[in-house]
Amino acid sequence: MDFFPIFMNIRNRQCVVIGGGKVAARKIALLLKAGAQVQVVAPELCREVSEMAKTGQIKHYARAFDEKDICDSSLCDSVLVIAATNNQSVNEKVSELAKARSMPVNVVDQPHLCSFIMPSIVDRSPIQIAISTGGSSPVLARLLRTRLESYIPAAYGKLAQLVDGFRSKVIEKFPNSEQRRYFWENVLEGRIPELLFQGNEHAARHALQKAIDEDFSEESGEVYLVGAGPGDPDLLTFRALRLMQRADVVVYDRLVSQGILDLVRRDAELVYVGKERNNHAVPQEGINECLVRYAKEGKRVLRLKGGDPFIFGRGGEEIETLKENNVIFQVVPGITAAAGCASYAGIPLTHRDYAQSCVFVTGHLKDGTVNLNWKALAHPNQTIVFYMGLQAVNVIHKELVAHGLKDETPAALVEQGTTENQRVHVGTLATLADIVEREKVKAPTLIIVGDVVTLHDKLKWFNPNSERTSSFQSARGRRD
Repeated sequence: MDFFPIFMNIRNRQCVVIGGGKVAARKIALLLKAGAQVQVVAPELCREVSEMAKTGQIKHYARAFDEKDICDSSLCDSVLVIAATNNQSVNEKVSELAKARSMPVNVVDQPHLCSFIMPSIVDRSPIQIAISTGGSSPVLARLLRTRLESYIPAAYGKLAQLVDGFRSKVIEKFPNSEQRRYFWENVLEGRIPELLFQGNEHAARHALQKAIDEDFSEESGEVYLVGAGPGDPDLLTFRALRLMQRADVVVYDRLVSQGILDLVRRDAELVYVGKERNNHAVPQEGINECLVRYAKEGKRVLRLKGGDPFIFGRGGEEIETLKENNVIFQVVPGITAAAGCASYAGIPLTHRDYAQSCVFVTGHLKDGTVNLNWKALAHPNQTIVFYMGLQAVNVIHKELVAHGLKDETPAALVEQGTTENQRVHVGTLATLADIVEREKVKAPTLIIVGDVVTLHDKLKWFNPNSERTSSFQSARGRRD
């Protein structure tokens, strides 16, 4: 251990910064955030620091550094010193003098001159996580911070405040330290944090008080209806990923990629309920009952659905059943296939010059027909996205042309969009069926119809077969 990790209380304490440039500005901002009284010694200030001086946030000494600033002045009472100048001799002198007086000193980007270093910080106040590489690689520290920030919701700060507000009550109710540990472990792994993360602080407080009053018993089950996006694991939301790590049971369909399944809790029970055209592994009613049954057993159930649960995902039907059976649930939206696949294909769904509206439709209804409002769909300057329409390409072509579109209207098939197996087939309404047969296109495939398809050749950026993309995919696969 090259540096001893420590958190210092500098609220209302004097700190001095030597230097007034952009690097100094970042350090000053951190000191002010921690409540310090910041004194700045610099002949000139950058715009950011100058604004701080004008508004009275800092006190500015408009001159060059002098040894007296450390040894014999009001500044020598500072609890720490930061040197952030572009003059090496000044930085070295500040370090030497501060160390001689046992004043903690940091010289930016020069760890050999420091008695303390500034970590990369994940701030979820009052929770703070400081990351340090001992000054060897600040960039690596920032990358680690970014990774941690993606896993730790901002609301964890509120959770810590909530816990702090109930500490005395818990100590009074559970005098034994083991009892308190058990209580807090169950609370913090249960539903109360989720209520807070959803923004329902009042309900979280009520539930915590109830847990104390009732000696805390095992919580009832819950269902997480989560959109897994179109396939690329990097398109998951932070909340989706967090709930995937909490679930006891995972109920998933065939549109959920293996890369996404690899991110769920390793010891979770996996239940496949995939549905294909005319081949439903589990009927929808059976899925609904399955969710209720597991929740009634006290399980945390993750219903993982490709795309977004409320866009042709039958999520509405599932939560109707949950509501009827008084099962607690929450819904996490996902990036729907239309948005994800179109983006990865380089096809903007709207564009000022090509399409001013966009409509999503399903390629088949509950009874297997394709009874759509074709007159409303067949409009110029409109993009039409067909979900589950692969088996109906002939009908789509026939009806759209019959209602006003031309055979030459651009159309695209995006097969396994956003994944390393993505293929984009571009043609026209008239050639869709031939492309499906010639290229042996298989589900899941999204159909995009409209003039925006002509932008594909110009705007395409994702090529899973390119060396650059393949290297990226391999690196991403190794990260976990």
